[in-house]
Amino acid sequence: MQESLRKWLSLYLKGFAMGSADAVPGVSGGTIALILGIYERMINAVTSITSQRVLEALNFAEISEAKKSFRAMDGAFLLVLGTGILTAVVSVLRLMQFLLTSYPVPTYGFFSGLIAFSAIIMLSQVNLSGWRLKLVALTGFSVAFIASGLSAADMGHYHPLIFFSGVLAVTAMALPGISGSLLLIVIGQYEYMSGALTDFTDAFIPLISGDFSPLIEASPPIAFFMLGGLVGLFTVAHSVKWSLERHREATYIFLVGLIAGALRAPLAEVERVITDTNLTWIQVLPEFTVAASLGALMIYVVYFFSDSVDYL
Repeated sequence: MQESLRKWLSLYLKGFAMGSADAVPGVSGGTIALILGIYERMINAVTSITSQRVLEALNFAEISEAKKSFRAMDGAFLLVLGTGILTAVVSVLRLMQFLLTSYPVPTYGFFSGLIAFSAIIMLSQVNLSGWRLKLVALTGFSVAFIASGLSAADMGHYHPLIFFSGVLAVTAMALPGISGSLLLIVIGQYEYMSGALTDFTDAFIPLISGDFSPLIEASPPIAFFMLGGLVGLFTVAHSVKWSLERHREATYIFLVGLIAGALRAPLAEVERVITDTNLTWIQVLPEFTVAASLGALMIYVVYFFSDSVDYL
């Protein structure tokens, strides 16, 4: 019993780590899932969800069949993992607004350490022999490198764009490389959606006195974002599963390339901060280096002490 609880807590914390990663501009939650050894199980669980199984799992009149469908979708795994992810996203976004405003250089330095050491770990586990596999790695690197260098433009906050933002952001959870938050920055929606999520969670407080108006007012952007997220998650998850089943080695090497290429994102943000504040790299290098080392150390510790949850 105690061993089982420890494993479920471990899975929750891994979900929290994924959510934390995807709530900050730099490293993807999918990257963390890959490092922690739950990436394939997550993809398999998501792609096992069908409308028929969901309906069967909700049919409490047939408890045995409901349990069977729930297990077929790896429902317990997804529920615990998803709870950890959601907890992190809600809490970490508030913290990120403060850190990125008050301490941008060490914060992006920390992200850089996360990404760099993630790439090192994954590179040690793949085989790059042959020009085809090297080309695959270079392609993944180039895609993430180019995307990480894009500049955000003020595109407004229309509902179709928020829907598309959800597609991009949650896609990053299923596809390691660039965080969903970074993609939101690219299309100018990160600050807006952070505020929208804060307003949405704060709107639950007036419910105590029976006032539903704040929640109704704050719901539309969250609803469109979540709908886009569902579309992105299921489409990309099926694509990744198909690729893993048919081209496993090349798929992992492509993912490693994505992780390495994403290192440009936090470095570009530090460069922007330096330009805006009239500082130089020499001046910010000490704090950047210390923070990057802490990020790398965190990934090392998580990877070293992580135990498999394949048999939960």
